[in-house]
Amino acid sequence: MKQPKIYLVAGARPNFMKIAPIVRALQTHGRLTYSIIHTGQHYDREMNDVFFEELGIPEPDTFMGAGGGSHSQQTAKIMVAFEELCQSDRPDAVLVVGDVNSTLACAIVAKKLNLIVAHVEAGLRSGDMTMPEEINRLVTDSISDLFFVTEPSGIAHLRREGKQDGAIHHVGHVMVDNLLYQVTKLERADTAAFDTTGFKTANTAAGGRYGVITLHRPSNVDIPYTMRKICHGLKEISAELPLIFPVHPRTQGNLEKFDIDLGPNITLVGPQAYMAFLNLWKDAAVVLTDSGGLQEETTALGVPCITIRENTERPVTIDEGSNVLVGTDPARIVAEVRKVLRGEGKQGRRPHLWDGRAAERIVGILATELGVDEHNAESLDAF
Repeated sequence: MKQPKIYLVAGARPNFMKIAPIVRALQTHGRLTYSIIHTGQHYDREMNDVFFEELGIPEPDTFMGAGGGSHSQQTAKIMVAFEELCQSDRPDAVLVVGDVNSTLACAIVAKKLNLIVAHVEAGLRSGDMTMPEEINRLVTDSISDLFFVTEPSGIAHLRREGKQDGAIHHVGHVMVDNLLYQVTKLERADTAAFDTTGFKTANTAAGGRYGVITLHRPSNVDIPYTMRKICHGLKEISAELPLIFPVHPRTQGNLEKFDIDLGPNITLVGPQAYMAFLNLWKDAAVVLTDSGGLQEETTALGVPCITIRENTERPVTIDEGSNVLVGTDPARIVAEVRKVLRGEGKQGRRPHLWDGRAAERIVGILATELGVDEHNAESLDAF
């Protein structure tokens, strides 16, 4: 009997961190075949053998090189390339993750070819239609067949949008699977070579503390007034707590373009590899960010997180986790950080099913849907 084949689609470095636990679970399961498809939406020179070795997965089977251009151009290029691939080597199902253009493009192609579409991180909603990611989420979920949900809000959104309960699966979070896997590896790793280790060591000596910043969202870094007021708050915080800022290239360009001086107590460094960045933020006193994924990862490890956004599609990190949503008002940003430094910050907990077994549940459900297993993998919820 021919084993069903699944295409695992990734378009950017963070997507591979989400599919890595699924690949490992598929390898353990052994009764489904898979191909890793890299659309090339974002090409990262650092994505080499070592990166995939760290993740515990093989390199992509296919690299489509469909990156670059506007949102529409990029989406179109991915659709054309992915359609050719699916027609030449037809899979039984296509699994897409997250909310990037590749997620949307490959879901549309697969659905038009009458393939099963499974969406990991389904149901997340910010309510902000100015975010390209929100459009990608809505469209992908409107045509998907299987919805793998990370938190209760996702179930509520999908039900409200008319999805059937039998297609919605609350499985936990593959990003947390990967995080816990990497934390274990980091315990055995030599961190001396990380270029931020000197900063970390110097600022934790004799009980010292530090904070970590990430900013990349256009609404924060592309508007001069907004970026200036955020940076004013960060500069004020840095007078009380040393801060390190791995700077996104667009953010770096705008710091220079808008002539923003962050002062002497904020250390700017280049973008960090996953393990180096994890080693940095996991021991921080506080993380200040506008990243969606980092809100979840800090919640998983119980690190105080101050989210510099007006909304979040990940409310469980606020309702249950260590995340506080503060907007872009510098006074509010500073006040929340000071609460953390006084020991009055929010105490959160790891949400239900964020236990490192989400990928196992996903693979079990896929095996059932594709006729390989008779049992329902959601029985894993009991563990």
